[in-house]
Amino acid sequence: MQKARPYSSYFFLLTLVLALPSSLCIRFSGRISEDESNPELKTAVFALGSFWRSEAVFGCLDGVVRTAVGYSGGSKINPEYRNLGNHAECVQIEYDPRFLSFKQLLEIFWAGHDSRQVFGQGPDVGSQYRSIIFTNGTEESRLATVSKEREQTKSKSGIVTTQIQQLETFYMAEPDHQKFELKRNPFLLQLIGNLPEEELEKSNLAAKLNSYAAELCPARKQRQIDAKIKDIVKKGWPILREV
Repeated sequence: MQKARPYSSYFFLLTLVLALPSSLCIRFSGRISEDESNPELKTAVFALGSFWRSEAVFGCLDGVVRTAVGYSGGSKINPEYRNLGNHAECVQIEYDPRFLSFKQLLEIFWAGHDSRQVFGQGPDVGSQYRSIIFTNGTEESRLATVSKEREQTKSKSGIVTTQIQQLETFYMAEPDHQKFELKRNPFLLQLIGNLPEEELEKSNLAAKLNSYAAELCPARKQRQIDAKIKDIVKKGWPILREV
């Protein structure tokens, strides 16, 4: 599933860091603590191709608290990456409905992939890459149906293949697949304190930087993160705590 990526601004930043004298290197004095128990949070699950990229599509949105990748939509118990059965690769999004709605997430879903491609996205072909909106009730099902009908009216070159399914079980994927784009960039991991896997999976900051690493943040946010990282590199501050 791995694909070539364009050069990103963080490669330039990494070069700057490597060029710094040891006295200015980034130091880490502690871990990032984050509130993980907001009872008002809602959860959405989508399948839109490779979950490496799918997680990065949503991570930088205002209102998204954390993201995770996994498997759903099939019947196999406890699927694994090399043995999915009939499941699809999915992204799970925990979000604050005060700042982000399910309807807005649907808009990002449609914009984030080609819903007319059958069982695949780009070079990734297979049923595990199919397009699915998972719902948690009748209102979400209604919104998903309306959005699919609207998307079909826009399509002049094919049929929208997206399925709409009631969410049953979401199986978390193996740790190697969580925050995949971020993990490809050791500099960014170092910049947030080399969090242990459990913290990294739950981190809001990691979700945002995962999108940043994939260059999938909104342009304004991408520039803001660029500026903050450059400032840290310039001043030799110990850790990036928020973006």
